[in-house]
Amino acid sequence: MSGRYDCADASERVTGLAAAAAAVGRGALVVLPTDTVYGIGADAFNPGAVTSLLEAKGRGRSMPPPVLVGSVRAAIALVDDLGPYGKDLVDEFWPGGLTLVCRATPTLHWDLGDSRGTVAVRMPLHPIALELLKETGPMAVSSANLSGSLSATTAAEAEEQLGESVAVYLDGGQCASALASTIVDLTGSSPRLLRQGVISIGRLREVAAVTAGEEAAP
Repeated sequence: MSGRYDCADASERVTGLAAAAAAVGRGALVVLPTDTVYGIGADAFNPGAVTSLLEAKGRGRSMPPPVLVGSVRAAIALVDDLGPYGKDLVDEFWPGGLTLVCRATPTLHWDLGDSRGTVAVRMPLHPIALELLKETGPMAVSSANLSGSLSATTAAEAEEQLGESVAVYLDGGQCASALASTIVDLTGSSPRLLRQGVISIGRLREVAAVTAGEEAAP
């Protein structure tokens, strides 16, 4: 049975975070607020949990979930190389709404799906998400919705779509924005915009020479 915790209440927040960390530890799914939209998350190093996440969303292995981290140091351990522009982008936009696609560290023992040796990583700017991530370590986190449906901006919307497939719902109130994170690919010779979200390409270009890939769209 799923449990929803109102994180506006201090004691319920503590209880909910403990329940969420325990759920992640046993391979179950949790829903958490982020600085963009609500996310559905699992232990990034538990292949069975990641498979459950994809199944809950109705998504296949061809769309591996991004990984959220609680610190820049945790992100550095996951990526093989940030490239010449990655550090500047991290310094400017993390924690925040920028997801970076990098080559994954080849020695990692995980299975996020058909990632072709890459990982999409982000450090969110949300106190509840960061507190949970510091307890669990890196989490595979995708938007908390069924594939093809609108992203959830409240815990209730997420629960309506995902129901009992999720063990714990952390209710952090209404999201400040309905936009997802901006995604930049760092695996090539220059940064390439894959998806424009909360951070515009104009803002990105104040920091790095980001090109607009053919997949880029508002």
